[in-house]
Amino acid sequence: MTASSIRKTRTAGHAGRALAGVVLALALAPGWATAEPALAARGDAALPPLLLPAQWSQAPMPMRGQVPEQVPAVDAGRTSSEPAPTELALWWRGFGDNQLMAQVEQALQASTSVRSALAAVEQARALREVAQAGRWPEVGASASVQRSRSGNAAVGNSWRAGLDAAWDPDLAGRQRAVIQAGEAELQAARFGLEQARVDLAAEVALSYIELRGLQARLAIARANLAAQQDTLQITDWRVQAGLASSLDLEQARAATEQTRAQIPALRTSLSKTAHALALLGGQAPAATQPLLEAVQPVPLPPAQLVLSFPAETLRQRADLRAAEQRVLAALARVEQADAARWPSFQLAGSLGLAAARPADLFELASLTRTLLAGLSASLFDGGAARAQVRAQQAALEQSRIGYEAALLGALQQVEDALAALAGDRERLIRLQAAAEAAANAELLARQRYASGLIDFRTVLDTQRTLLSAQSEFETTRAALSADHVRLYLALGGGWTPDAAPHP
Repeated sequence: MTASSIRKTRTAGHAGRALAGVVLALALAPGWATAEPALAARGDAALPPLLLPAQWSQAPMPMRGQVPEQVPAVDAGRTSSEPAPTELALWWRGFGDNQLMAQVEQALQASTSVRSALAAVEQARALREVAQAGRWPEVGASASVQRSRSGNAAVGNSWRAGLDAAWDPDLAGRQRAVIQAGEAELQAARFGLEQARVDLAAEVALSYIELRGLQARLAIARANLAAQQDTLQITDWRVQAGLASSLDLEQARAATEQTRAQIPALRTSLSKTAHALALLGGQAPAATQPLLEAVQPVPLPPAQLVLSFPAETLRQRADLRAAEQRVLAALARVEQADAARWPSFQLAGSLGLAAARPADLFELASLTRTLLAGLSASLFDGGAARAQVRAQQAALEQSRIGYEAALLGALQQVEDALAALAGDRERLIRLQAAAEAAANAELLARQRYASGLIDFRTVLDTQRTLLSAQSEFETTRAALSADHVRLYLALGGGWTPDAAPHP
């Protein structure tokens, strides 16, 4: 190796050590390893206080009389610590319907709403990483070649190469607040994802229950149509025998056609519900066609439903946890705006090589080194910085009010679901008794009409009453199952609160 090569190699080594020294000086500057204080303590103080009731005011009371076997009871007396976490997290399995479970699992895997929420989480994660990158020194590289000539002078060449480094040690805590806001937004997005899954499971269950309820009503309409067709045939025979008038025949035909007209309407509603169920599962409308072909009863929830106390309910709702994280993010933005009012300190350094020929770049004489420390502050901005702080404080107040509204809304959802559950339970008991009595009356009326003991109007009235009572019974039974789904949703079911999201 020649002396020139050895000299160039040593020069390059000096340059590398010099640049390393600049970066090390930036990295070891005071405040670099400052720990990020958590927002938990300040966040708790920022959340509005709310006094919660000790128990639900609309808890269903024990019903008097015989309760049908299909009607589940509600046990509001047990404590919230008794049920296993999976009882509320996987509540749809308690209905004991394999088709329902398959539809919910399919939707949770392929739904567009869940995939969109996943994308929102990835976006929040990337923005947090952008904020975290601001803590580190920024290092850049540049290279240039310049050829110039002035007057009659000879043409001159200039070769340059260099590295630049700059860093803001964040003495006022502005960048730290940006990172804290990004972390809170990421947590809110994760809880938003969980809430999207909770909402999706409830929507799938409600659509599935509606589908099975429509199937039951369609079966009732067809059964009543068959009975009315028999009555129409009997009336036709009686008219031909001179035992009944043409008016009876036309009334029987009108009632039969009215019932027949309900069937296509029910089939249309059934198809639309199946299509909506397929859309929730991220599938084409034809994917749920097997559900239309296989007729099954309305799925019923477990016989006992354990209710949590209000405070426990609010702690396990994903949307409230997301609202809490948004309060923390707003609090961090207030701190960010306040830190922007203080002077900022910057450290910068550069290491460069400049020579007239490329071969001279590695000479010691071509090495340039600079280290700069700067302090900047705004002396007059027309009050913009203070106004920005007030704007962020107003945004914090909005998030606090939003959190308070979400708390009150959660209480209302549970109370409404319990009230609907109690009302539908009592209504179902009465409708079951009414349907049984209507079926007996319709059977007796047809038998007596065939014997000529009563007129046709009595038969017509009993058949209409039977169709109405049976249809209302099935509608209310589906509503009762839907009430349980809405109650699970209001209680925060559909996810495991203890499995908090992690970065």
